[in-house]
Amino acid sequence: MDTAEGTLPQRLRTLPSRLTNHAALIANRIVDQALAQAGVRRYHYALLAALEEFGPASQAALGRRTGIDRSDMVATVNDLAERQLVKRAPDPEDRRRNIITITAAGRSQITHLDRLLAAAQDEFLAPLPAADRRDLIDLLTRLVDRHGDKHN
Repeated sequence: MDTAEGTLPQRLRTLPSRLTNHAALIANRIVDQALAQAGVRRYHYALLAALEEFGPASQAALGRRTGIDRSDMVATVNDLAERQLVKRAPDPEDRRRNIITITAAGRSQITHLDRLLAAAQDEFLAPLPAADRRDLIDLLTRLVDRHGDKHN
């Protein structure tokens, strides 16, 4: 965590919020690189994961579930539909709304992406033994749960 000018002040090196942010930046870089191997981004993975786990949904519901903004949702669904990883069809109850469904190719893709992300997690957590990894996940989950971030 040294800068080009030398060592950071002790205050900065031991701030939990700074350490968490720095670790998140590293983790995001590793995850982005892993997903790029498959030509996708985090939004693609989040959308496929939500559809695979919870089933078909409207774009609005998927946006609420994944935290993807409406304008980004449209682009993400368009990308995945072009790749035939999802299909969209008019909602039979409200023809103004589309229902998004994961395809067989999308299920295959999410399985592949899960493997890439598992390897990315292993790379990120490489310095930690298994017990520390479990503890870290527990601690981070408690922090996120406590502070109300339901989108990650």
